[in-house]
Amino acid sequence: MLPRARLVLSLLVGLLLGLSLSVASRVAAERSPADAAAAAPSAAGAALPWKDARLLAEVMQRVRDNYVDPIDDHQLLQNAIRGMVEALDDHSTFMTPDEFDDMKVSTSGTYAGIGVEVVAGKGGVSVVRRMAGSPAERAGIQNGDIIVKIDDIAVDPADLDSAIARMRGPDGSPIRLAVRRDGSSSLLEFKVERAHVKLHSVAAELLTADIGYLRITSFTDTTASELEQAVARLEHSRARNLDGFIIDLRNDPGGVLDAAAQVADDFLDHGTIVSAEGRTADARFRIEAKPGDITNGARLVVLVNGGSASASEILAAALHDNHRATLIGRRTYGKGSVQTIMPLADGQALKITTSRYFTPAGISINGVGIVPDTVLDGAEQPPADLDTTDKPTLAQRDPQVAAALQALSTPTGLVAGRVSAATAR
Repeated sequence: MLPRARLVLSLLVGLLLGLSLSVASRVAAERSPADAAAAAPSAAGAALPWKDARLLAEVMQRVRDNYVDPIDDHQLLQNAIRGMVEALDDHSTFMTPDEFDDMKVSTSGTYAGIGVEVVAGKGGVSVVRRMAGSPAERAGIQNGDIIVKIDDIAVDPADLDSAIARMRGPDGSPIRLAVRRDGSSSLLEFKVERAHVKLHSVAAELLTADIGYLRITSFTDTTASELEQAVARLEHSRARNLDGFIIDLRNDPGGVLDAAAQVADDFLDHGTIVSAEGRTADARFRIEAKPGDITNGARLVVLVNGGSASASEILAAALHDNHRATLIGRRTYGKGSVQTIMPLADGQALKITTSRYFTPAGISINGVGIVPDTVLDGAEQPPADLDTTDKPTLAQRDPQVAAALQALSTPTGLVAGRVSAATAR
């Protein structure tokens, strides 16, 4: 064996023989990393597979010496770690410090930045949504603007993550943006002061005098409180309890399991919300609803589709299996596993599957999904945009909302079956 390969092998053997880690954190459908506990040593597992460690060292050496471009040992080991974890299943991954920070932002619901959602655009990144009350709104940034420079450095539309990272920064710090806007012959210059921005995961509006609409776009640490405030706001506008609510989970990819459980508990007086089984004690749990329904028994219809996954499926199943809501739409995604976020050294993190969860009826939906009580024909339909004051109404613009509204307006409720959303226009 070559001397360097022997050195790499020795390092790997020493590392793997001494490595034994157990990490406790909040378990989620991806559980939030916010309260993750420090790692603690545990008993060593099986003996190191010597031949495999030797093979890994040999492969690293061959790649390092012969790959067409130079690559250092650190990068090779990072790639090996990522490959090892991501080969486990579709939901386990190894996260760099930047990726871990992004996940903490998505689960916490707040970050310091300018308050825009962007996608890759021609020559820069295009603003698809400017958040209300954000630094971007105060500075005059508009939906449809294309940001072409950040602090005098050109934006590469192929590197969206870099542009997003550059727009984030410490609260109160300034940032200069050069923007291309339709109708303007020259670039517009904006100086924006970053501030804490809250990512709203709940939107609401009154559909009729008696029916409220609640859209949940993801499950974060603030989702339950946002939903409770939205229900109170809708009912305050009518000075009485509403008769029913449509809960729209279409295209909701999930998020924090605890948030989904809290929302389910908001609508349930009793019953199991979700249970899970795994190898460790923390991975085995059952969550039960506590007395108290914030809607005082209002009728519920939940809209789902193929983009409803993970935590949104937990909520849909909890309300359905406890006979609290009717499901309407399309079969859900079918993610029935729970991931735990494990912080590592140097700001990195591990997200690995630690549990499989079961609906209150004791069913695993993994790879299967949930079939609604009423399946709507036609193509998958994303929720209609709420950020408009134009006519027609939401129910007129979104036939699936109209179908749910019709179900709530029917005294006998919605009968399971198949209907065409187009007829609900």
